[in-house]
Amino acid sequence: MDATSAHHRRSVNEEPVTSVLAGDVPIDPGASADEEVLEALGYKAEFKREFSLWTSFCVSFAVLGLLPSFATTLYYGMGYAGTGGMVWGWIVAMVFIQCVAMSMAELCSSMPTSGGLYYAAAVLAPPGWGPLAAWLTGWSNWCTQITAAPSVNYGTASMILAAVSINKPDYSPQNYQVFLLTVLIMIFHAFISSMPTRWIARFNSVGTTLNIICLVVVLITIPAACNRQHPKFTPASKVWGTIENETSYPDGIAVLMSFISVIWTMSGYDAPFHLSEECSNANVASPRAIVMTSGIGGLMGWFLQIVVAYTVVDIDAAISSDLGQPFAAYLQQVLPQKTATALLALTIICGFSMGQGCMVAASRVTFAYARDGCFPFSRFWSKVNKLTQTPVNAVWFNTSIGICMLFLIFGGSVAIGALFSVGAIAAFVAFTIPIFIKVFFVGTRFRKGPWNLGRFSQPIGACACAFVSLMVPILCLPEYTGSANSPSLMNWTCLVYGAPMLIISIWWVVDAHKWFHGPKVNIHHQMHGGDVLQGIEKYPAPEASSDGSAPSKPERFGEAKDPQLE
Repeated sequence: MDATSAHHRRSVNEEPVTSVLAGDVPIDPGASADEEVLEALGYKAEFKREFSLWTSFCVSFAVLGLLPSFATTLYYGMGYAGTGGMVWGWIVAMVFIQCVAMSMAELCSSMPTSGGLYYAAAVLAPPGWGPLAAWLTGWSNWCTQITAAPSVNYGTASMILAAVSINKPDYSPQNYQVFLLTVLIMIFHAFISSMPTRWIARFNSVGTTLNIICLVVVLITIPAACNRQHPKFTPASKVWGTIENETSYPDGIAVLMSFISVIWTMSGYDAPFHLSEECSNANVASPRAIVMTSGIGGLMGWFLQIVVAYTVVDIDAAISSDLGQPFAAYLQQVLPQKTATALLALTIICGFSMGQGCMVAASRVTFAYARDGCFPFSRFWSKVNKLTQTPVNAVWFNTSIGICMLFLIFGGSVAIGALFSVGAIAAFVAFTIPIFIKVFFVGTRFRKGPWNLGRFSQPIGACACAFVSLMVPILCLPEYTGSANSPSLMNWTCLVYGAPMLIISIWWVVDAHKWFHGPKVNIHHQMHGGDVLQGIEKYPAPEASSDGSAPSKPERFGEAKDPQLE
């Protein structure tokens, strides 16, 4: 490389990103703006950038799936604290969830990679702690991703069979029927998620459009067609002022426990982070998509809470209905049969779209982690299909694990319900680890991307961390205590989430710390030395640097202050 070409090369330090690469690492001068950003993060472009702000938002809004998410988790939102907990709980939870979303968006702008939070945790952690932070963040986030599609599709299958029950009162869904139907939906989603990126983007655009239309139709139809009598709507004093505590805890704790509905429903806004390598202008478009998803989703979700709170007739009857699906039972209470069936059908359509969005996001996370060697046989799961240019192997890997999880259906509603709790708590932990590190360890040295919170970055991040610290133990509480509790009513979140994370931690102590050193770059940089960075693949060193001077040994990632954070 001659002096002229070297003079025109940009370096990592000139890009608006925070990278695992330290020092004056050159960037290919012929790359596009998006390719420069990704190359500065240490990765070569492997996907076509066919997602935009709108289509990234479409995937995340599909993953959010307000209508099917609300329908699937109605048991928690309405069953724990009644209508007062629903309407007030959603507002309070959304304020803090928005803090988490905005803090995550700031990280996404600074580090727009498929690895997302896992990459951010590795870069921002104090010297020597990067690999462990990445390891825990990555596995917790993967628990979220891997449980999302099975839990959503279980809810969709339950609604389909509940719709049959509404029209055929003699029919009662059996566990094996729910299982087989859920598996069939999983396989459909796997085929769709294996398609080329452009087709997936179009599919999710249609799905999100349907989600928004169906949500608006439901919001209008329920109060308009409600056949309640004397009075037609629940008095406002009861809706806003009554906490119907169905737990063994004080009212305040019951309201906090009902937040699982909000948290699980709103846990899909990280999808644009994981799709950032397929999005054009990613360090601006992807964070905007995150904030749009959380903001629009939170507002529309609150309207849905209000509509249900003002129209529900009997909460206990809806929760314990033989239909096996509280939302279907609620619709049957307040609407004529044909109208209830029609709205349930719209919810099922949205649920199908949501499950597919979850499958796409999860496959990208699995691909990113496999690319860095986190899984056994990672080389196979990280392959990109030459025909579709998508991580097909990762899609089917996730599908197989998801189908295995669905055997929890045969353990009863409490057992399969653990998937929802795990999805909520695992997401919160993964979302917050890099935010916590940024706020309390990096502070003002954080190198912001084009989209940032400015002077509000620290307080908003601190609020996000405080909320998560409060909610993690709350999400593990059982509904009943003492003699009222039993194995069939126990909250198994601690076991279903805690056991895998304990195994992951033991794996780290015994073996993984020897070979896992955080994100690995997959691009040949002209580094100023042979042993590139700790946790990054080694490449042959040039004989001398570009100016003809002798090469110098670089700083190793995790052992010295990263100049990107200054």
